[in-house]
Amino acid sequence: MKRPAYIKDYSFIGISGVEDDTNDALKRIHNLSNQLIQQDLNDHEKSVIQQACRDLTSYKPTKKNGFWLRPHVLEELRRITDDELPRYLFYRYRYDVYPEERLLDAFPPCVQIEPTSVCNYRCIFCYQTDQAFTHKPNGHMGHMSFETFKRIIDEVEGKVEAVTLASRGEPLLCKSFVQMMDYVSDKFLGLKINTNAWHLNEKNAHAILSANPNTVVFSVDAADAKLYEKMRVNGQFDRVYENIRRFSEIRARHYSDSRTITRISGVRFDEDQSQEKMEAFWDGLVDQVAFVTYNPWENSYETPANKLSHPCSDLWRRTFIWWDGLVNPCDVDYRSTLAAGNINENSLSEIWQNNAYTNLRQAHNNGERQSLTPCKGCVFQ
Repeated sequence: MKRPAYIKDYSFIGISGVEDDTNDALKRIHNLSNQLIQQDLNDHEKSVIQQACRDLTSYKPTKKNGFWLRPHVLEELRRITDDELPRYLFYRYRYDVYPEERLLDAFPPCVQIEPTSVCNYRCIFCYQTDQAFTHKPNGHMGHMSFETFKRIIDEVEGKVEAVTLASRGEPLLCKSFVQMMDYVSDKFLGLKINTNAWHLNEKNAHAILSANPNTVVFSVDAADAKLYEKMRVNGQFDRVYENIRRFSEIRARHYSDSRTITRISGVRFDEDQSQEKMEAFWDGLVDQVAFVTYNPWENSYETPANKLSHPCSDLWRRTFIWWDGLVNPCDVDYRSTLAAGNINENSLSEIWQNNAYTNLRQAHNNGERQSLTPCKGCVFQ
């Protein structure tokens, strides 16, 4: 069966819990465009923000590419101040548009940091089921040191707004997780944490909420134990539900002014999964419920070539930094065959623009992704 392309630009199949504040958002953006000359910004930043304002103030509801007010973007705009709006638009425009137009500057729009590659789950759609990856002697398993984490954060602060803590493993398993949360507190407008919520105890909940992240994503795919535990192998639905319930209670009681968006986000893998059931079940505990399209991460190296020639947008959108400092272009390549460098040897900015990354982008631009593994079987665009 031919698998359709997975469009990374906007991968939600469905998302609930967002408010349509289009008119208010456009008013704020219009005001910013009139006052941009007064902002303490360099020429590059002003140019990007001016273009973002022009695109958004000429917004058409039917527009589905370029820079437009996606539902989750509207929700994020509603939670930031006018003073933060220039930073947000600079990041968000580059995140949405640069991959489409294949533009590049000194830093990636998004940096995804892996506190650990270890996970306590063996989800049926995940690369954690690949023993070549999880077998410790192969060198893929480990935890990021706080020193390495601090080095990354110190470089990207003020340069990158979208920082995600998650990748191949479960971040709450990292021994330095609480210390990491304290260090990133209030530094990034687009800070996101992904977790399966198994280790979401009271201490971790306070650590996360104290850091004031933009989004906390709970990776949950069902509204009942049987279906959940079928997919999230080693998981226990009742425990995860109780941890998320307690997190919601802690947020309401101790962080009532928090701007953090909480989201249940599942992989659409089974025909019994229902957006309506998910929304009804999780209503009141999280702000949003969303599904994303399934992609065969669990066997990307054995996936047959698919003849897709369109370049992968992640080469211009984000980069991944593994626990050991290795910089990788994507997590479909979870065994790091396409690694571009190591932040223990070079800066992230240097790696983002180095020959390894340049050659990979050129191969994709030239329609040669079928010569690369695992790109040749991957459906990401």
